[in-house]
Amino acid sequence: MLKVLVTGIWICLVTLGAGYFTALYKADFDPLMQKNTHLEGLDYQSTPSINVPVLEDGRIYGYIIAQFVFTVDSDILEKLAVPPNAFIVDEAFRLIYNKADKEFAQLQKTDLKELTDEVRERVNSRFKAEIVQDVLVQEFTFHVPANLKGNFNEDAGETDAS
Repeated sequence: MLKVLVTGIWICLVTLGAGYFTALYKADFDPLMQKNTHLEGLDYQSTPSINVPVLEDGRIYGYIIAQFVFTVDSDILEKLAVPPNAFIVDEAFRLIYNKADKEFAQLQKTDLKELTDEVRERVNSRFKAEIVQDVLVQEFTFHVPANLKGNFNEDAGETDAS
């Protein structure tokens, strides 16, 4: 009877040990369980949408609607007296406003990577430190209100029949 009891305890201990070491092995080497150290400590923040008018020759051709997401180290963000959101919106508005003209309103492609990199560089130069890690485009559209749609027809030499 004693041999059966000792054998049962031995089997339980071996099973528990094997289960523990298997779980430990899976946790250390499972790629799905590993954390991405590049993204640890980064905080993603979204800016409000901005509406940038496209002006040329005293006329409005439409509005560029843009919204950005940026990454910043969460430790640095806690230490800042002023959050970088307003600076990102300001720099993005200035860049888009300076580059947007009626050719832009003709729906040509624009280099968004260049735009986001320049916004990041300008904001970091205003803070005099590498605060913003990356700027991402969440929304970037061109909108022509109904009361401005005639501007394109007049420029193309067409007349608006309405």
